[in-house]
Order: sequence, then structure tokens, then C-alpha cells
Amino acid sequence: MRRIACGERPGWREIARAAGFAFHTIDGAPYWDESHAYAFTLTEIEAAIEAPSAELHALCLAFAGDAVEDERILASLAIPEPAWDTVRASWHRGDPSLYGRLDFSYGGTGPAKLLEYNADTPTALYETAVFQWLWLEQGLREGRLPPGSDQFNAVHERLIARLAEIAPPGLFAFAADTSGPEDLGTAGYLQDCAVQAGCETILLDLAQIGLRADGAFCGPDERAFAALFKLYPWEWAFQDAFGAAVAASPTRFIEPPWKMVLSNKGLLAHLWAREPGHPNLLPAFFESDPACASLGASVRKPLLSREGANVELFSAQGTRLAGEPGPYGAEGFIRQGLAELPCFDGRRPLIGAWIVGDAPAGLCIRESDGPITGDGALFVPHLIEPA
Repeated sequence: MRRIACGERPGWREIARAAGFAFHTIDGAPYWDESHAYAFTLTEIEAAIEAPSAELHALCLAFAGDAVEDERILASLAIPEPAWDTVRASWHRGDPSLYGRLDFSYGGTGPAKLLEYNADTPTALYETAVFQWLWLEQGLREGRLPPGSDQFNAVHERLIARLAEIAPPGLFAFAADTSGPEDLGTAGYLQDCAVQAGCETILLDLAQIGLRADGAFCGPDERAFAALFKLYPWEWAFQDAFGAAVAASPTRFIEPPWKMVLSNKGLLAHLWAREPGHPNLLPAFFESDPACASLGASVRKPLLSREGANVELFSAQGTRLAGEPGPYGAEGFIRQGLAELPCFDGRRPLIGAWIVGDAPAGLCIRESDGPITGDGALFVPHLIEPA
């Protein structure tokens, strides 16, 4: 793995606009950065990222099957008790998952270390599946990249195939906070994939979702949704007025309620307890566990947080090294062994490995200038170098 300078394509912003990538710049700050890229060998991709992703996702599914039957686990994850039966029923029904993203610390040496699983509402999807692939294709056509370069990226094709597999007959709705360009871009992209999968779809704002007398969720025209993709975390949804209606609703949700078990940093503590010493896991414990004292340098993470908010890094002596503000932490914290992000030319890449259905499908890289990947991190493309 190495960071290579490749230079921006002339006119790439016009290309982005034409491709529908409206959020390449957010609030005047760059988000997409193609002045450089990260290059991998095929062995690094297959052995260090793809294979561990498949194994860890399988471990997560095994844990989910146990968790839904164990109220102590559900309580440890701060899943509200009124949601337990809904989560359990969703798992027993076999409600299908569409996608998720495993985030790793990896720099080309040693095993990749799992930092968290974004299993419910991960973004950075369109730019992974479409725009970085367009970057690769144009770079190859114009000789900007070495002939024979490739990319670990079957996300687009896998999403279409998965949606065709799991979509029920009827209207498939895609909802997000449409005032947020990234959220709107993610939901709109998945709607487009669903159209390509043969689905009848609608895109709407979260505030436009209603509830019919028969329990089905619907839009302003009150037509029932057979399925609803909501870019809205389940822990928020169950606090809303409509949360109590989820259990009896005929509408099926993407991601399903059982994903609450995996979209929680407490998962990391449970995985370590089940698989201590696993090469791709870091030791992790709930903060109340005396075993935290054995960690040495560590990271304090809220059970529920996003974009690095309320994450803190500590030295082995307990000195606070870094931290990010935020609104999270009321549900509790875990402590995880520190696996610092690698440093390339003063920048720190985070590897995101996408799972579509139950199989690894590609990767993305978010790059920050500090040890915590926050919402200001840049998206940087990648390639697999020819042998």
C-alpha cells in the first residue's frame, strides 16, 4: 500500500456535475480529492482486506443470532426494551440486509484491525461505487494510470443484484434528510440502483413519511410502501412517534431492525469476548469492565456515534491525546485498544470495506489530517497496481 501523486483531471468538477456527484465539495470545503490515490497490490486486497471482511461479517451474523435471544446482550447495547421484540422478530423473519461498511486501520503491513462496523446508515456509497470507478476508467483511457490497473469495486453491480433479490412487490421508497447533500445523494443513488433492478420507486424527505390506518408506512399520497430504505438510524426511529408502529407494519425496512445489534460500538466488546486474540480484532471492553485497565493505549467510543464524534484517544498512562466533540455518549462507552491509523505524507487513511448482501464488494478510503476520522475527512480514490 502506498500513496501516489497522480494529479487532478482537467475539468473533473464538470465531470462530477454531469455524473450527479453534487457533493464533491461540502459547505465550500473539498470532500473528493483526486490529487493523489492509494495503490494496493492484489495480495493486499484479497488477503488483508477482502478475506478478513468476509470472516468478520460472518462473525457478526453469528453474534446477531445469539444477541436477539439474549436480553442481557440487548440491554448491554442500550437497545430500548420496547424494541427488543421488533428486533427479534425481524431476525426470525429473515429480513434481508442490503449493505454495510467495515472500517479498518491498515497501512500495508500486519493484519487490518477492525475499528467499527457501520451496519445501519453508512454513506460514502455513491462516490465509492460510481465516481471512483469513473476516475479509474478515465485514468486508464488517458494514460494517467499504469495500464492494467484495477480497483476492488463491484459495489454498483452487487447493489443492483441484491435489490433485485430482496425487493418485495410494490412501491420501494427511499427516504433521507433531503437538505443534506450527502444523505440525499446516497438515497438518490440507491433509488437509481433499485430502478435498474426493476423496482417501482419513490424518493422523499423523511418528514414526508406517514402512517396509514392499516399500519403501512406511506408518502403524502398515502400509497403504501412495500419497502422503505431510510437513511435514519434505528435508535432515532424508535424514539419517534412512529417507532411503536414498526413492529406491526407490513412495510419492510432497509436496513432491517435487527441491524441495531451490529450498528453499535458495543458489538466490538462482544466480538472480542467471543473471539479473543482474533488477528483482525482489537481488544475491547465496556467501560465498566475492570479489564479496561489491561488495554494500555486506548480509544474511548460511545456506543452510538457517527463521524468520529465524542471519540477520544488515550495514552497507556491515561493522558488524553486527542478527541472530538459531539452529542453522543448518554448510552455509555466502550474502550478499545488503540490501532493508530497509518501516516502517509502526514495524512491518515481509513479503509472502508463494503459488504453488499453478505459478501465483500469493494473499498473506499477516507483521509484525515489527524488521528480521528471526522466529517471533514476527504474521500480519496484507490487502485490495484498491475502485477
